Amino acid sequence: MISLAADVGEGAGVEAALLPLLDAANVCCGMHAGDPVLTYATVRSCLELGVAVGAHPGFADREGFGRVDAGLTASEIEDLLVYQVAAVAALSEPVFVKPHGALYHRCQADAEAARVAARVAERFGAGIVGQPGFALLEAARALGIPAWREGYADRGYLPDGRLVPRGQPGDLLDVPAAAAQALRLVRSGEIDVLCLHGDSPHAVEVARAVRETLHGASLPTGPLRHV
Repeated sequence: MISLAADVGEGAGVEAALLPLLDAANVCCGMHAGDPVLTYATVRSCLELGVAVGAHPGFADREGFGRVDAGLTASEIEDLLVYQVAAVAALSEPVFVKPHGALYHRCQADAEAARVAARVAERFGAGIVGQPGFALLEAARALGIPAWREGYADRGYLPDGRLVPRGQPGDLLDVPAAAAQALRLVRSGEIDVLCLHGDSPHAVEVARAVRETLHGASLPTGPLRHV
């Protein structure tokens, strides 16, 4: 079963419309965007709706929305992750940890950063969500914690499986293209989580189109669960 997830709690103001369409939520921890009030309000809404709660920590880069690598050491990344995941865990034990933006890409490519991310997830009884074929999921598997493979409905891919960098042509897909890519990814059997971005234009329309497309193809979705 696939989980439809999105980045939320980042200040885009879409949670009321978007969360009911999701199975899992990557909840911003208030560093790259948002604030503690919004983080906690988002977690509470997830709990009310039965949406799986995941922690979505990022670099403290509000100006760049967490999309600029802060150049931290692995030890500093671990401290940053513990601080942010603990904020979500204060209200609900997170099912998973999924780093945001530049921190995600750092953990995908840097085995040491990936190991500390997996270690933090284990500390909070959570699993890891990441793209297949990169260091983050490998670190989670090595530690013996849940490792969920994700694909992106609304983002363009490079030939090597990485995402097209933000600001480059093809970085964001429109609604029909996102629905088509979602169906292709799910049918591949290579992902467990289908992600989209709550700060992207037409995020709610994308989520609705993806859900309708999957259900129309008899492909069920559901929340990620602790195992």
